[in-house]
Order: sequence, then C-alpha cells, then structure tokens
Amino acid sequence: MKLNKTLYTIILGASLFGMSSCEKFLERMPDNRAEVDSKDKIKKLLTSGYAENAYLMSAEFSSDNVDDYGATNPNSERVLMQLFRWEDVTELGNDMPASVWDANYKAILAANTVLESLEEMGNPGDMSAQRGEALAIRAYGHFVLVNLFAHHYSKSFGATDLGIPYMGSVPKELNPQNERVSVKEVYDNIVKDLEEAVQLVDDTEYGATPKYHFNVAATNAFLARVFLYMGEWQKAVTYADAAIGKDPSGMMRKNRQLATMPITGVTDLAVFYNSSSENANLMLQTAYSNQGLYFGNYYVGSRFSHGGLIASSETFMSDTPWGKYRSSAYVPRVFEYAGTNLDKVLVARVSYMFEFTDPVAQIGYRRAVYSPFTAEEAMLTRAEALIHLNRYDEALADMNRWKNNSMQVTTPNMTVESVNAWATTGPAKDYFTARKPTPKKKFNADFKIDAGTQENMLHAVLLIRRLETMHMGLRWFDVKRYGIEVERRVLSSDGTVATVETATMLKKRDPRRALQIPKDVISAGLKPNPR
Repeated sequence: MKLNKTLYTIILGASLFGMSSCEKFLERMPDNRAEVDSKDKIKKLLTSGYAENAYLMSAEFSSDNVDDYGATNPNSERVLMQLFRWEDVTELGNDMPASVWDANYKAILAANTVLESLEEMGNPGDMSAQRGEALAIRAYGHFVLVNLFAHHYSKSFGATDLGIPYMGSVPKELNPQNERVSVKEVYDNIVKDLEEAVQLVDDTEYGATPKYHFNVAATNAFLARVFLYMGEWQKAVTYADAAIGKDPSGMMRKNRQLATMPITGVTDLAVFYNSSSENANLMLQTAYSNQGLYFGNYYVGSRFSHGGLIASSETFMSDTPWGKYRSSAYVPRVFEYAGTNLDKVLVARVSYMFEFTDPVAQIGYRRAVYSPFTAEEAMLTRAEALIHLNRYDEALADMNRWKNNSMQVTTPNMTVESVNAWATTGPAKDYFTARKPTPKKKFNADFKIDAGTQENMLHAVLLIRRLETMHMGLRWFDVKRYGIEVERRVLSSDGTVATVETATMLKKRDPRRALQIPKDVISAGLKPNPR
C-alpha cells in the first residue's frame, strides 16, 4: 500500500518536522490506516483540513491593539507577556504559536493526502470540487504560517527572507527532513494553488454547510488578500470584485438587525455576529482558543487589553475621518467595561463557547468561532488596493459603505478633501507617538507610497481596517506590511501612560516581526528565526 494513498491518522496527530513527540509516535508503525479511495472518504478527510488552532491570539497580542496595564493587574498569563513584548514563546497550549504550527501542517497533510489520492484515481471529473477545496486548504495553511513565522512578503526582500518549509506532497519518509524556503517561494506556491482552486470549488458540493468550507466567495476573498499582501493591486481588486461584487451592499453585515438581538454583553453578541445565516460571513471556522475570553466581558487576560486610551485616541472613539463619536454611536455598539483591574473596550468579533467532554464533572475545552473572511474585509481590501491605483473615488465608495453601515448616527461622507484635511490640518495632522497618540502612524513600507493624498487615504482606510478586524489578529499583518514601528506602553491604574519602553521598540524589518518557530523543530535541526 502506497503511503500517498493511505491516511496515517497517528502521523496526522504528530509534527512533520522531526519533533521528539513524532519520534515517540514513530517508534511503532501505525496500523490505524484507511484507504482514501472514494468521494465520500475524500470529503470526510477534507473536514480535517481546517486547522483547529488559530493564529488569532498570537497575532492580536503582538499588534498595537493592546496596552499593558502593569504588574499590579493579576489577570495575566506568561504567554500574553511574551507575545506583547515580542519574546520567544515558551508556553504550550491551544493558543500557542507551536500549536498553530502543528495544526496548520496537519491540515496541509490532510490536503496533500486528498490531492495525491485524487491523482492516483485519475483526478475524476466529479471530484474536481474536492481538488479545488484541497488546494485552497493547502494554500491557507501555508499562508497562515508564512505570515506568522516569517517577515511579510516584500518584492525587495522576499526572495531572500527566510520563509517556512513548503509541503507540496505527502512525506514519503517516516522522519522527513524539511528545509525552510524563501517567503517568495511560499507565496508563489500559494498563488499557484489558489488560481487553480478558484476555478474548481463548487458550493453545491457542501450541502447545508458551505460557510465551513472554502466556498467560491471565500476563495476569491482569500486570493484578494494574498494579492493585497503581495502588492499586486489590480489583482486584489479583481478577486475582491469576484468575491463580493461591485456593489456589496446586499452582502454586508446586517448591523442594525444585529443591534436588536437580546444580549447581556459583547460575548453574547459575538454568537449572533458569527451566525452562518449572516451573508457577510463568507466563511466560518472553529478553534480551541481563549480568544473569546480575552476579548469578552471577562477579567481573563485583562492586564493586556484594548482599553480606553487606545479606543479614545487611536480607534473607535478617536478623531476619525468622519468625526469623533462615543461608543454608543456605533451599530452594534462598542462595549466598555471598567473596574478594578479591568479596562476593556470591545466589539463582537470572536464567539466564546465551551465544549463539555464531561458535563457532570464540568470539564471540557474552550472554543472560539470566528470568520476568517468577511464581505467587509474583502471590501476594504479592495478599497486599499484602489488607493494604491490612485482610484480614490472608487475607494471612498467602499469606505463610506463601511462607515454608513457601522454608525448609528448620520455622519458626513468622506471625500478626498475631507480626508486630506483630517490628515494634514485636522486631528490627525501629527503622527502617533506613545505619549501623544493619534490614529495616524508613520509608514515605513517597502513599496512606494506617494506623499499627500495617497498617504492620507491609506491612513484612513487602514484605520477602518483596524476597526473592522479588531480582536481578529489581522492588524498585526497590517503593522508588518506597512513597517509600522511600535513602542510598548505600561499604563497606570487611571489609564494614563506611566512608562514607554523605547529601548525595545519594534522597528522596521525587526527580526521579532517573525514569531520564533517552535523550539521542538529547532531542536530537530530546522533553522530558527534570527534574533
């Protein structure tokens, strides 16, 4: 029996890169094998191709969306401290970078098993949709990993920047030795997979659950994001159009309806936010994660929070291009939680659920539900790309759609003139500093940005992206893409800045922008990220 036609379930549960746990598993040959030789088996295997550990926590706490409320706040965890200060993570657990690494390579292995099984079956035409889904899964696993564990894609440095091991096939050896390829090579393979996948995926194959698969809209939105990250602006626009249409009004989140839901707090609202019946959720995923607790109405993790200072000076209640408003002006509302050792300003993004393994003993797993691709994010991807193409009026149409759908009150529409005024003579005329924060942070991007209108428009759209993707981790990738430098702050009990950690500022192309790969795979011989 050929390895590439066999699902080794025990290998799926272990690392593919020579980890000690893998060695223990592979001291005995697995007997738990299943032939992957029918459409039904292919479809079942594809369900294991969606990683059950998410990048959300690693990325969000690495970003500039959180402040440190100091050592006197007892609601902390070592991993949050390490991520916040861009230190190598030593902890193990469901949200940890090592778990994200393992889960995504496990998903990639499942996708490769499907692809090779289909090839041995002659790639039957009635299974082309499954081939497309497998290609999209393989692309997404590599995309998550390369963006978390490597520098951002750069046309100047991508060919030499250390990427991740690219896994394009099922390992033919029990203890494969994999080398890290360049960021560019990883991206080239992602694009190759996705450009084929988008022609093959078929929503009719998913029955009643298309939102939990790489459906047509999600695959196009994924391609749009990939090309945005690569600086291929017109391609980003093209695939965003394919995902949501020229006028996405009918696909946007029903925010006013969402605001009427019977809830007691942000955690309850997040359940409705992540409903599969919501058109704006192009795709949904679940993960073993505490993210819904960290950014829910709980004390958990409150030492490191998106709190009042950031919200009032940089995000929701700051001086935006459409004005300065209270939390209640947004629809649904922005939630403010304050008390002793608690300062959280939150929006509904990640659902918290508890999966009981023993209801009597009340034990189980904390899980999160989230949408990795939404209509709004795809629309803002298009808006950003349009700004790089100097098509400002088209970009403003998308930006104003977002604003009008997100505000409870009537606000003036943004224009080129109003954005320029906001960024040059108005509230955002000064660049952010840690002690004098504003919504405008200096760009140090590797790609060309024209001073004046283009830069000002980019500041506006990135602010909107920051609000829309709050708590989701995508802000970290925007920080990396634009080379935004970050100084960590420690706040006092009254929410003002006590200290600024200038000595550890995260600078442009700082090696800490790439999270360190797991220590197990380093011990097995894989080259670590420089420090």
